[in-house]
Amino acid sequence: MAGIDNGIFSAAARVQYGALLALRWNIFRNALRSKRGAFEFGARIFSYVYLVLIGLAISIGAGVGAYFLIDSRAWGVFPIVLWAIFGLWQIVPIFLASFQEQFDLSILLRFPVSLGAYSLLYVVFGLVDLTTIIGSMCCLSIWVGITVARPELFGYAAAALGLFVLFNILLARAVFAWIDRWLSQRKTREIVMAVFFLLMIGMQLLNPALRSHKDYADQARQFRQTGVQFRHWLNATNATQRTLPPGLVVEEIRLAANGQPIAALESLGALGIYLLATGGLLILRLRSEYRGENLGSAPRRTQQQKSSESRWLLEGSGPISAVIEKELRGLLRTLPMIYGLGAPLVMVLILSGVFLRHGASGPVFPLALPLCILYAQLGFTALFFNNMGTEGAGIQLYFLSPTPIRSVLLAKNIFHSLLYAVVVTLAGCAACLRLGVPDNVVLAATAAWLLFMLPCNLAAGNVLSLTMPYKINPGRIGKQRGSQASAMVSLLVQALELGVGALVFGLCRLFENPWLSVPIFLVLAAGAVYGWLRVLGNAENLAYRRRDALVEVLVKAE
Repeated sequence: MAGIDNGIFSAAARVQYGALLALRWNIFRNALRSKRGAFEFGARIFSYVYLVLIGLAISIGAGVGAYFLIDSRAWGVFPIVLWAIFGLWQIVPIFLASFQEQFDLSILLRFPVSLGAYSLLYVVFGLVDLTTIIGSMCCLSIWVGITVARPELFGYAAAALGLFVLFNILLARAVFAWIDRWLSQRKTREIVMAVFFLLMIGMQLLNPALRSHKDYADQARQFRQTGVQFRHWLNATNATQRTLPPGLVVEEIRLAANGQPIAALESLGALGIYLLATGGLLILRLRSEYRGENLGSAPRRTQQQKSSESRWLLEGSGPISAVIEKELRGLLRTLPMIYGLGAPLVMVLILSGVFLRHGASGPVFPLALPLCILYAQLGFTALFFNNMGTEGAGIQLYFLSPTPIRSVLLAKNIFHSLLYAVVVTLAGCAACLRLGVPDNVVLAATAAWLLFMLPCNLAAGNVLSLTMPYKINPGRIGKQRGSQASAMVSLLVQALELGVGALVFGLCRLFENPWLSVPIFLVLAAGAVYGWLRVLGNAENLAYRRRDALVEVLVKAE
């Protein structure tokens, strides 16, 4: 084996690349033979086309903005465009990771793949991320805008933006690799979760909605005074951002435009150093995986002995209560789920501030409370519409045990309903503290609307959980195998519920009888409860018809 060439473009590596491409092609082709695979492919095409169109609009705007900024020599504003692209490139993938399917390349380490080939494949697979495509389109559009405004900057802009694209690609992959490393152990997962929520709550202190409410003239005057007081901090921040990759791109182009090619090359060299450092950081993490590091959330031996002596709180009280406790314990150990529930709840503070007009004593949008609560319950999408995703290999035990599947789903629905009640109550209290307590008719109509939406979500979620499930890895952000089809159907269900609520509220407002919305929603809620019970009654047959598919997705996905 010592004489074998292990380079990333060696003959052995090229054969491995071809085998991997053939494997991915066969997986894609075989998936289209099933109805679920065909529907998943159609949903993925729709979502990609939709997001690419949005990215095209953003890139055109970035290119036009770059043209006018370069033409007017607004070098102080130009970095904002690059920083916005940088934020889009690095932050959005973390939010989308659990909703898109990703290929776990760590399975390649079972085969004689060289470290260079494994690293190259890890980077190449990141090129198909939507944020990478949109970010590259934005940089290309910016380059076109700069070239049209100042043709002599053609080469300088191409070099700087090219290195900027490579830097973002490597940084995005390194962020995912290190986040998965930190979240692979339970203790670090809890630490990261606590730091994350402290940062989110701390950010609210900067929210203008939490300041004293004055008229817009007073706010503008206070903002100008604050700007004068902290001008030196702003100057220091501007000087710091010039030494970071987005600022270095602008500095390289500015220096080239001012006829300073040597200084421009120095900025380009500094950007290259950032690129090499990011690549080294990624290689450092991939080398640890390549050498066999495989951390898990299993406790130590002493902790295992203690956990074996602990007893379940609801032990001996029946299968439904046992499933409820299992769901609670599982939720407390699943970072993506906790994040999905907590982030919208915290963001209600910001959303509620949007509805404030003319200060705290002025009028507030009458439907602000139901809209805030509607936003808070978006975090239940994964819980409602993929309630089997956290089972993993345990799904086989449900089919072997005498407990009916409908009892399992009923227990999950009860737990999720209780959690739903807690979250919407907290969101409602936060909105009321922020906006004031609304009229009794708004409170009653909102409660009736929630009674209608909850069984609708439970019924649709049970069907989707048995027909379009996807596995949730409790300790991974970047290696989830989400389902585009399930995400699209769940969004459609919630859009229909929102449409029904808007229609009812609009008709009652048209006829000037807002109390009429309460009995209408209660009638709709009774129909939704009936539909949910029918779905539970048919869940047993549906689960056993889909048994092989459930086991394949939840057990063999890894």
